[in-house]
Amino acid sequence: MDFRGLPKIELHLHLDCSLSYQVASRIEPSLTLEQYRHNFTAPVRCHNLADYLARAEHGIRLMQSPQQLEWVTLDLMEQLKAERVLYAEIRFAPLLHTRKGMTPEAVVSVVNDALEKGIKATGLEARLILCTLRHFSESESLQTIRLVEQFRGTHVVGFDIAGDEAAFPVAAHASAFRYARQQGIPCTSHAGEARGADSVWEVLQHFTPQRIGHGVRCSEDPKLVEHLKAGNIHLEVCPTSNLQTNMYEGLAGHPVDYLYRQGLSLSINTDGRTISNVTLEEEYTKLCATFHWKKEQLLRCNLNALEAAFVENKVKEPIRMQLLAGYKERS
Repeated sequence: MDFRGLPKIELHLHLDCSLSYQVASRIEPSLTLEQYRHNFTAPVRCHNLADYLARAEHGIRLMQSPQQLEWVTLDLMEQLKAERVLYAEIRFAPLLHTRKGMTPEAVVSVVNDALEKGIKATGLEARLILCTLRHFSESESLQTIRLVEQFRGTHVVGFDIAGDEAAFPVAAHASAFRYARQQGIPCTSHAGEARGADSVWEVLQHFTPQRIGHGVRCSEDPKLVEHLKAGNIHLEVCPTSNLQTNMYEGLAGHPVDYLYRQGLSLSINTDGRTISNVTLEEEYTKLCATFHWKKEQLLRCNLNALEAAFVENKVKEPIRMQLLAGYKERS
């Protein structure tokens, strides 16, 4: 099955993990393709999530000035356009991009303005999710959620927590998510990736997010699967990334097909296009080869993603019509 030209939605996509060689070498002209592949791309099998995340530092290092942030944002939008992505939510942690003197507010402003340029240049819709990280302090998490609040009404639409869930507990971040709830700010949360079903239960209890980033280890607890289904809590599934972080031996052992058949709302995402060295088209191809998915399953996942997106219906509706029309013309 050929997925080129099929319209797509992507909800779980890290800006600092998705630098193409073109933009990385533009920022650092001495960077060779061999160095890029070695440093920016993770091996097929990492030791664990922490090992996988170590590759992100190479992208973050090249995203410390307004020009660099703009180039990286516009580059990612071009990558998405090439795959006919209709709508994407791009996430990043503003506090990681202040090493050379930019304030967190300036970082968000630059990326937000660059995204506006990218939207006009590519014709696709995109929004931003600001991330706190597991190893951040309570004050850093509160600073991040207040940035989301400050930039509401722009392209910033939500709040997330990322990082190594196995190494850091939730306590330092509960107040930031409480503030998000009080302000009505949409939230997602990485969980069920480096830890099991207990991690998903933990963030549901302390953060009450509308979506879970990854979350696939919920499959280890049937009660949790039912809870997620009953609450219509969407899972942002990233199959290739999960295999790289050593969660499963191979895609055949990944629970994405099981969770789909259980009726959960889930979408297919790349996580970090560079670190995982994958496109959505490649993710779709692997799922169809392994689980015999057809366009019916892919369309359902894309419709799930659009329904779970952190934008209002007036934005979603024309995208939904394009999505349905795109699949119909390929039937």
